[in-house]
Amino acid sequence: MKKSWWKILTIALLTYTIVAGLLLDVPRLPILNETIRALYFHVTMWFGMIIMLVVAVIYSIKFLRTNDLRNDDIAIEFTNAAILFGVLGIITGMLWAKFTWGDYWSGDPKQNASAIGLLMYFAYLVLRNSLTDVNQRGRIGAVYNIFAFAAFIPLIFVLPRLTDSLHPGNGGNPGFNAYDMDSNLRLVFYPAVIGWTLLGTWLSVIRVRLKRAERKIEDKLINQL
Repeated sequence: MKKSWWKILTIALLTYTIVAGLLLDVPRLPILNETIRALYFHVTMWFGMIIMLVVAVIYSIKFLRTNDLRNDDIAIEFTNAAILFGVLGIITGMLWAKFTWGDYWSGDPKQNASAIGLLMYFAYLVLRNSLTDVNQRGRIGAVYNIFAFAAFIPLIFVLPRLTDSLHPGNGGNPGFNAYDMDSNLRLVFYPAVIGWTLLGTWLSVIRVRLKRAERKIEDKLINQL
């Protein structure tokens, strides 16, 4: 039970996020109206993605220092989970854009920067899969992961602010917290961030365990030959 409490918390928080996010009252603001509910999914998924990418970078650095494949396992699986949430974040963002901007994809700098950032991480996966030696894969992947994160943050948070953008918080537009993050929204927003982050952690932990189990089986088979 002690090891399962955070999994129970994950289920509880996400259940609350979905139910409250869809049913609780939200501010009736011009243009946004009901679409403000995307805040609970689109924005919070990307918050969780950033947190998971930070974890991946930390363990990439640890791998470069120790050459321990267990650190590389954590780095790659947290990156995988982050990419999943990044894709879900873009999809929910496109739905929001359709109702507020009139089109799923309008070429907004924020949208383009987010897509480029995800493509950088897709390239990371392709690079890793192209290498057969596990240690070489881990070292090259770790270096790429670190530099990708260093480029990703200014790409999605800094550059869109310097250009004309319709996205809240960019191009001179006020962010959500400037005019609509009232106390009711915060009651769902913060639990949602924690819930999505814990879900990503849960998925990553499962994948890490599978990867290590596969490695043990492979090592046993090699020793038997």
